[in-house]
Amino acid sequence: MKKMIPALLASVLSVATINAAEVDGYKVYKDNCKVCHMENVDLAFVKANFRKLKAPPIMEVSNRLRDNIIIADDDDDVKREITIMWIKHYIENPSLDYSMCDPGAIDTFGIMPTLKGVLKEEEKQAVAEWLIDEFEDTNFK
Repeated sequence: MKKMIPALLASVLSVATINAAEVDGYKVYKDNCKVCHMENVDLAFVKANFRKLKAPPIMEVSNRLRDNIIIADDDDDVKREITIMWIKHYIENPSLDYSMCDPGAIDTFGIMPTLKGVLKEEEKQAVAEWLIDEFEDTNFK
């Protein structure tokens, strides 16, 4: 049974990745996330307009995930897949317990509304992959 679990997980992940390749993660972001999570803003803009924002900028979300999801395995592919699974779960089940926002951001914005039933599995996969890959080498400054 233990040998079947990794093979099953690999199979499920590969199918989700293939289906996500058919969906544009950036388009999913623009259609569903951009209304709250602004794109291409810097820290100076955020500080000047903090009370006017609806949610943290998408680059800061990506940075928070990269910095706060820590795994024992040094394999970047493993961390990437775990982060994707976390994003997909959080999209449908946002909660204070699992939020990675700064406490000040939570006080200002609250917890995001659920998108349960809004996105298909391949859309969640595509936007999660886009969120990780788009800002991989970018720091929010």
